[in-house]
Amino acid sequence: MATSTATPHGNERNPGVALRTDWFEQAAVNTQAAERRGATLTTRRTVKKEWQAAWLVNAIRCIDLTTLAGDDTPHRVERLCAKARQPLAPHILEGLGLDSLQTGAVCVYPTMVPAAVAALKGTSIPVASVATGFPTGLMPLPLRLAEIRYAVDEGAQEIDIVITRAHVLNGDWQALYDEVAQMRQACGAAHLKAILATGDLKTLRNVYKASMVAMQAGADFIKTSTGKEGVNATLPVSLVMVRALRDYRDRTGFRIGFKPAGGMKSAKDAIAWQILMKEELGNDWLRPDLFRLGASSMLGDIERQLEHHLTGRYAASSRHALA
Repeated sequence: MATSTATPHGNERNPGVALRTDWFEQAAVNTQAAERRGATLTTRRTVKKEWQAAWLVNAIRCIDLTTLAGDDTPHRVERLCAKARQPLAPHILEGLGLDSLQTGAVCVYPTMVPAAVAALKGTSIPVASVATGFPTGLMPLPLRLAEIRYAVDEGAQEIDIVITRAHVLNGDWQALYDEVAQMRQACGAAHLKAILATGDLKTLRNVYKASMVAMQAGADFIKTSTGKEGVNATLPVSLVMVRALRDYRDRTGFRIGFKPAGGMKSAKDAIAWQILMKEELGNDWLRPDLFRLGASSMLGDIERQLEHHLTGRYAASSRHALA
Protein backbone atom coordinates (compact mmCIF):
# COMPACT_ATOMS: atom_id res chain seq x y z
CA MET A 1 0.00 0.00 0.00
CA ALA A 2 1.15 3.54 -0.73
CA THR A 3 1.73 6.29 1.80
CA SER A 4 -1.12 8.72 2.35
CA THR A 5 -0.41 12.42 1.78
CA ALA A 6 -2.53 15.56 1.67
CA THR A 7 -3.97 16.94 -1.56
CA PRO A 8 -3.88 20.68 -2.40
CA HIS A 9 -7.44 21.01 -1.03
CA GLY A 10 -6.63 19.26 2.23
CA ASN A 11 -8.10 15.86 1.38
CA GLU A 12 -6.00 12.99 2.63
CA ARG A 13 -4.69 11.01 -0.33
CA ASN A 14 -5.97 7.46 -0.75
CA PRO A 15 -3.25 5.03 0.43
CA GLY A 16 -5.15 1.99 -0.79
CA VAL A 17 -6.02 -1.12 1.18
CA ALA A 18 -5.30 -4.81 0.85
CA LEU A 19 -7.35 -6.51 -1.87
CA ARG A 20 -10.80 -7.30 -0.43
CA THR A 21 -12.90 -9.22 -2.95
CA ASP A 22 -15.71 -9.50 -0.40
CA TRP A 23 -16.32 -5.78 -0.95
CA PHE A 24 -17.49 -6.36 -4.51
CA GLU A 25 -17.84 -10.05 -5.49
CA GLN A 26 -21.51 -10.18 -4.48
CA ALA A 27 -22.32 -6.71 -5.80
CA ALA A 28 -25.45 -6.61 -7.94
CA VAL A 29 -26.23 -3.91 -10.50
CA ASN A 30 -29.73 -3.39 -11.86
CA THR A 31 -28.89 -2.39 -15.43
CA GLN A 32 -32.42 -1.27 -16.33
CA ALA A 33 -32.65 0.89 -13.21
CA ALA A 34 -29.25 2.47 -13.94
CA GLU A 35 -30.34 3.25 -17.50
CA ARG A 36 -33.63 4.77 -16.29
CA ARG A 37 -31.77 6.90 -13.76
CA GLY A 38 -29.39 8.13 -16.44
CA ALA A 39 -32.24 8.91 -18.84
CA THR A 40 -34.18 10.97 -16.29
CA LEU A 41 -31.24 12.70 -14.62
CA THR A 42 -31.57 15.93 -16.57
CA THR A 43 -35.34 15.83 -17.05
CA ARG A 44 -36.06 16.06 -13.33
CA ARG A 45 -33.71 18.96 -12.67
CA THR A 46 -32.93 21.97 -14.87
CA VAL A 47 -30.80 25.05 -14.33
CA LYS A 48 -31.42 28.30 -16.16
CA LYS A 49 -30.02 31.80 -16.57
CA GLU A 50 -27.40 32.84 -14.00
CA TRP A 51 -27.55 29.42 -12.34
CA GLN A 52 -26.74 27.72 -15.61
CA ALA A 53 -23.87 30.15 -16.17
CA ALA A 54 -22.46 29.30 -12.73
CA TRP A 55 -22.59 25.57 -13.45
CA LEU A 56 -20.85 26.10 -16.78
CA VAL A 57 -18.09 28.18 -15.20
CA ASN A 58 -17.56 25.41 -12.67
CA ALA A 59 -17.36 22.88 -15.50
CA ILE A 60 -14.49 24.88 -17.02
CA ARG A 61 -12.63 24.68 -13.70
CA CYS A 62 -12.96 20.89 -13.90
CA ILE A 63 -12.01 20.30 -17.55
CA ASP A 64 -8.85 18.39 -18.39
CA LEU A 65 -8.03 20.22 -21.62
CA THR A 66 -6.57 17.47 -23.77
CA THR A 67 -4.74 16.80 -27.02
CA LEU A 68 -3.94 13.16 -27.78
CA ALA A 69 -3.47 13.17 -31.53
CA GLY A 70 -0.83 11.42 -33.58
CA ASP A 71 0.22 14.75 -35.11
CA ASP A 72 0.64 16.63 -31.81
CA THR A 73 3.52 19.11 -31.77
CA PRO A 74 4.98 21.33 -29.04
CA HIS A 75 3.40 24.33 -30.78
CA ARG A 76 -0.07 22.75 -30.63
CA VAL A 77 0.46 21.98 -26.94
CA GLU A 78 1.52 25.59 -26.31
CA ARG A 79 -1.69 26.84 -27.92
CA LEU A 80 -3.74 24.44 -25.83
CA CYS A 81 -2.00 25.64 -22.67
CA ALA A 82 -2.76 29.24 -23.61
CA LYS A 83 -6.43 28.27 -23.80
CA ALA A 84 -6.16 26.52 -20.42
CA ARG A 85 -4.75 29.72 -18.90
CA GLN A 86 -7.53 31.83 -20.44
CA PRO A 87 -10.44 29.56 -21.38
CA LEU A 88 -12.90 32.42 -21.93
CA ALA A 89 -12.63 35.51 -24.10
CA PRO A 90 -11.89 38.63 -22.01
CA HIS A 91 -15.28 40.23 -22.68
CA ILE A 92 -17.07 37.10 -21.43
CA LEU A 93 -14.91 36.90 -18.33
CA GLU A 94 -15.58 40.57 -17.60
CA GLY A 95 -19.31 40.19 -18.23
CA LEU A 96 -19.46 37.34 -15.71
CA GLY A 97 -17.67 39.44 -13.12
CA LEU A 98 -14.69 37.09 -12.92
CA ASP A 99 -11.10 38.21 -12.45
CA SER A 100 -9.59 34.95 -13.63
CA LEU A 101 -10.46 31.40 -14.62
CA GLN A 102 -8.46 28.36 -15.66
CA THR A 103 -9.08 24.74 -16.53
CA GLY A 104 -8.48 21.83 -14.17
CA ALA A 105 -5.44 20.46 -16.04
CA VAL A 106 -3.83 19.98 -19.43
CA CYS A 107 -3.45 16.36 -20.57
CA VAL A 108 -0.93 15.27 -23.21
CA TYR A 109 1.26 12.37 -24.30
CA PRO A 110 4.50 11.81 -22.32
CA THR A 111 6.73 13.32 -25.02
CA MET A 112 4.66 16.53 -24.95
CA VAL A 113 4.94 16.98 -21.17
CA PRO A 114 8.01 19.30 -21.29
CA ALA A 115 6.22 21.65 -23.71
CA ALA A 116 3.16 21.77 -21.46
CA VAL A 117 5.21 22.31 -18.30
CA ALA A 118 7.05 25.22 -19.94
CA ALA A 119 3.84 26.77 -21.29
CA LEU A 120 2.10 26.57 -17.90
CA LYS A 121 5.01 27.89 -15.85
CA GLY A 122 3.82 30.40 -13.27
CA THR A 123 0.30 28.92 -13.08
CA SER A 124 -1.25 26.37 -10.76
CA ILE A 125 -2.54 24.28 -13.69
CA PRO A 126 -1.20 20.72 -13.39
CA VAL A 127 0.13 18.79 -16.37
CA ALA A 128 -1.41 15.34 -16.78
CA SER A 129 0.06 12.68 -19.02
CA VAL A 130 -1.42 9.48 -20.35
CA ALA A 131 0.90 6.51 -19.94
CA THR A 132 1.09 2.70 -19.74
CA GLY A 133 0.65 2.08 -23.45
CA PHE A 134 -2.38 4.36 -23.88
CA PRO A 135 -4.99 3.67 -25.19
CA THR A 136 -4.88 -0.16 -25.23
CA GLY A 137 -2.38 -0.82 -22.44
CA LEU A 138 -1.14 -3.88 -24.32
CA MET A 139 2.51 -3.50 -23.45
CA PRO A 140 4.71 -5.46 -21.03
CA LEU A 141 4.23 -4.16 -17.50
CA PRO A 142 7.89 -3.12 -17.02
CA LEU A 143 7.62 -0.87 -20.08
CA ARG A 144 4.36 0.58 -18.85
CA LEU A 145 5.91 1.39 -15.47
CA ALA A 146 8.92 2.92 -17.22
CA GLU A 147 6.60 5.16 -19.22
CA ILE A 148 5.01 6.42 -15.99
CA ARG A 149 8.44 7.22 -14.53
CA TYR A 150 9.46 8.98 -17.73
CA ALA A 151 6.37 11.23 -17.70
CA VAL A 152 6.83 12.03 -13.99
CA ASP A 153 10.52 12.83 -14.53
CA GLU A 154 9.50 15.19 -17.33
CA GLY A 155 7.23 17.10 -14.94
CA ALA A 156 3.79 15.46 -15.10
CA GLN A 157 1.82 15.88 -11.87
CA GLU A 158 -0.96 13.50 -12.84
CA ILE A 159 -0.79 10.20 -14.73
CA ASP A 160 -3.77 8.73 -16.56
CA ILE A 161 -3.07 4.99 -16.74
CA VAL A 162 -5.00 2.29 -18.59
CA ILE A 163 -5.75 -1.06 -17.02
CA THR A 164 -5.48 -4.48 -18.65
CA ARG A 165 -9.09 -5.16 -19.60
CA ALA A 166 -8.44 -8.91 -19.77
CA HIS A 167 -7.89 -9.00 -16.00
CA VAL A 168 -11.47 -7.74 -15.54
CA LEU A 169 -12.99 -9.98 -18.19
CA ASN A 170 -11.24 -13.02 -16.65
CA GLY A 171 -12.11 -12.01 -13.09
CA ASP A 172 -8.39 -11.98 -12.17
CA TRP A 173 -8.72 -9.36 -9.46
CA GLN A 174 -5.34 -10.05 -7.88
CA ALA A 175 -3.58 -9.37 -11.19
CA LEU A 176 -5.53 -6.14 -11.67
CA TYR A 177 -4.81 -5.05 -8.09
CA ASP A 178 -1.08 -5.81 -8.38
CA GLU A 179 -0.85 -3.95 -11.69
CA VAL A 180 -2.51 -0.78 -10.44
CA ALA A 181 -0.61 -0.88 -7.14
CA GLN A 182 2.71 -0.98 -9.02
CA MET A 183 1.58 1.87 -11.23
CA ARG A 184 0.63 3.91 -8.17
CA GLN A 185 4.08 3.28 -6.71
CA ALA A 186 5.73 4.34 -10.00
CA CYS A 187 3.75 7.61 -9.90
CA GLY A 188 5.32 8.69 -6.64
CA ALA A 189 3.86 12.08 -5.72
CA ALA A 190 1.99 12.35 -9.02
CA HIS A 191 -1.68 11.45 -8.78
CA LEU A 192 -2.89 8.34 -10.56
CA LYS A 193 -6.10 8.38 -12.61
CA ALA A 194 -7.10 4.80 -13.49
CA ILE A 195 -8.85 4.55 -16.87
CA LEU A 196 -11.17 1.55 -16.79
CA ALA A 197 -12.16 1.66 -20.49
CA THR A 198 -15.70 0.81 -19.43
CA GLY A 199 -16.88 0.31 -23.01
CA ASP A 200 -14.68 -2.80 -23.12
CA LEU A 201 -15.80 -4.29 -19.79
CA LYS A 202 -19.10 -5.74 -21.08
CA THR A 203 -21.25 -5.42 -17.91
CA LEU A 204 -22.01 -2.81 -15.27
CA ARG A 205 -21.09 -5.36 -12.61
CA ASN A 206 -17.61 -5.52 -14.12
CA VAL A 207 -17.48 -1.72 -14.04
CA TYR A 208 -18.28 -1.70 -10.32
CA LYS A 209 -15.75 -4.42 -9.54
CA ALA A 210 -12.96 -2.81 -11.55
CA SER A 211 -13.69 0.53 -9.88
CA MET A 212 -13.40 -0.99 -6.44
CA VAL A 213 -10.16 -2.86 -7.20
CA ALA A 214 -8.54 0.26 -8.67
CA MET A 215 -9.39 2.24 -5.53
CA GLN A 216 -8.19 -0.54 -3.24
CA ALA A 217 -4.89 -0.48 -5.14
CA GLY A 218 -4.46 3.24 -4.44
CA ALA A 219 -5.98 5.10 -7.41
CA ASP A 220 -6.57 8.81 -6.76
CA PHE A 221 -9.20 9.00 -9.53
CA ILE A 222 -11.19 6.49 -11.51
CA LYS A 223 -11.92 7.43 -15.12
CA THR A 224 -14.45 5.98 -17.53
CA SER A 225 -12.68 5.84 -20.86
CA THR A 226 -9.72 6.65 -23.04
CA GLY A 227 -11.99 8.35 -25.55
CA LYS A 228 -10.81 5.80 -28.12
CA GLU A 229 -13.31 3.00 -27.37
CA GLY A 230 -16.47 2.43 -29.36
CA VAL A 231 -18.54 3.45 -26.31
CA ASN A 232 -17.10 6.01 -23.91
CA ALA A 233 -18.63 7.91 -20.99
CA THR A 234 -22.34 7.28 -20.42
CA LEU A 235 -24.52 8.33 -17.51
CA PRO A 236 -25.45 4.74 -16.47
CA VAL A 237 -21.78 3.71 -16.36
CA SER A 238 -20.90 6.90 -14.48
CA LEU A 239 -23.70 6.24 -11.98
CA VAL A 240 -22.24 2.82 -11.18
CA MET A 241 -18.75 4.28 -10.78
CA VAL A 242 -19.84 7.07 -8.45
CA ARG A 243 -21.79 4.57 -6.35
CA ALA A 244 -18.51 2.64 -6.05
CA LEU A 245 -16.83 5.88 -4.96
CA ARG A 246 -19.46 6.36 -2.29
CA ASP A 247 -19.13 2.78 -1.06
CA TYR A 248 -15.35 3.08 -0.87
CA ARG A 249 -15.62 6.33 1.09
CA ASP A 250 -18.08 4.75 3.51
CA ARG A 251 -15.72 1.82 4.11
CA THR A 252 -12.41 3.69 4.32
CA GLY A 253 -13.12 7.38 4.85
CA PHE A 254 -11.11 8.31 1.74
CA ARG A 255 -12.63 10.36 -1.08
CA ILE A 256 -11.60 9.32 -4.59
CA GLY A 257 -11.99 11.51 -7.66
CA PHE A 258 -14.05 10.76 -10.77
CA LYS A 259 -13.35 11.63 -14.40
CA PRO A 260 -15.83 10.86 -17.18
CA ALA A 261 -14.14 11.11 -20.58
CA GLY A 262 -15.01 10.61 -24.21
CA GLY A 263 -18.19 11.36 -26.11
CA MET A 264 -19.11 14.49 -24.14
CA LYS A 265 -19.20 17.52 -26.40
CA SER A 266 -21.84 20.00 -25.25
CA ALA A 267 -22.55 22.39 -22.40
CA LYS A 268 -25.64 20.27 -21.74
CA ASP A 269 -23.35 17.28 -21.10
CA ALA A 270 -21.26 19.34 -18.69
CA ILE A 271 -24.34 20.13 -16.62
CA ALA A 272 -25.67 16.55 -16.75
CA TRP A 273 -22.52 15.06 -15.23
CA GLN A 274 -22.36 17.78 -12.58
CA ILE A 275 -25.96 17.04 -11.60
CA LEU A 276 -24.99 13.39 -11.25
CA MET A 277 -22.10 14.29 -8.93
CA LYS A 278 -24.20 16.66 -6.84
CA GLU A 279 -27.09 14.26 -6.40
CA GLU A 280 -24.97 11.18 -5.68
CA LEU A 281 -21.98 12.59 -3.79
CA GLY A 282 -22.71 16.20 -2.86
CA ASN A 283 -21.06 19.54 -3.53
CA ASP A 284 -17.60 18.41 -2.40
CA TRP A 285 -17.32 16.35 -5.59
CA LEU A 286 -17.85 19.42 -7.78
CA ARG A 287 -14.28 20.64 -7.26
CA PRO A 288 -11.34 19.90 -9.57
CA ASP A 289 -9.53 17.90 -6.88
CA LEU A 290 -12.36 15.33 -6.99
CA PHE A 291 -14.01 15.81 -10.40
CA ARG A 292 -12.66 16.27 -13.90
CA LEU A 293 -14.27 16.30 -17.32
CA GLY A 294 -12.19 14.73 -20.07
CA ALA A 295 -13.81 16.59 -22.94
CA SER A 296 -11.86 19.36 -24.64
CA SER A 297 -14.37 19.98 -27.43
CA MET A 298 -16.97 20.75 -24.75
CA LEU A 299 -15.19 24.00 -23.90
CA GLY A 300 -16.09 25.65 -27.20
CA ASP A 301 -19.81 25.07 -26.66
CA ILE A 302 -19.61 26.21 -23.02
CA GLU A 303 -17.97 29.48 -24.12
CA ARG A 304 -20.67 29.93 -26.79
CA GLN A 305 -23.46 29.36 -24.23
CA LEU A 306 -21.91 31.82 -21.77
CA GLU A 307 -21.70 34.49 -24.47
CA HIS A 308 -25.37 33.87 -25.24
CA HIS A 309 -26.15 34.29 -21.54
CA LEU A 310 -24.52 37.72 -21.61
CA THR A 311 -25.66 39.00 -25.02
CA GLY A 312 -28.79 37.03 -25.86
CA ARG A 313 -27.20 36.03 -29.18
CA TYR A 314 -25.39 32.90 -30.32
CA ALA A 315 -22.01 33.49 -31.90
CA ALA A 316 -20.65 31.35 -34.71
CA SER A 317 -18.80 28.35 -33.29
CA SER A 318 -15.66 29.49 -35.13
CA ARG A 319 -15.43 32.44 -32.73
CA HIS A 320 -14.66 30.04 -29.89
CA ALA A 321 -11.97 27.81 -31.26
CA LEU A 322 -10.20 25.59 -28.75
CA ALA A 323 -6.69 26.81 -29.49
